[in-house]
Amino acid sequence: MKVGFLQKQVPDQIIMKVLFLELEHHLKSSSGASVVAIDNKIEQAMDLVKSHLMYAVREEVEVLKEQIKELIEKNSQLEQENTLLKTLASPEQLAQFQAQLQTGSPPSSSQSQGTTQQPAQPASQGSGPSA
Repeated sequence: MKVGFLQKQVPDQIIMKVLFLELEHHLKSSSGASVVAIDNKIEQAMDLVKSHLMYAVREEVEVLKEQIKELIEKNSQLEQENTLLKTLASPEQLAQFQAQLQTGSPPSSSQSQGTTQQPAQPASQGSGPSA
């Protein structure tokens, strides 16, 4: 009986070991598969973040290009205005302006008002006697 019992126990042990090894292999491969699945999810999330960032960057680039275009147009307009004002200004006004630039002082309000009121005074004097 002992021999039969040992013979039966040995195959049972072998079967149990095989089952245990199979289970262990399955668990390892399952955890390996879950690690791969997690890696895939992480990669997908990173791709999604990358695409959102690229979209945001492209959008910002378009906004900045538009701002640059507007600033170039504004600069061109101001340069034309500056050229016109230089041609219309008297040599005394240009010299005064250059002196203010060198000293760093802003133009005084009385000087700028005086220059704008001078042409208006002859026009008002001319309209006074005719009325």
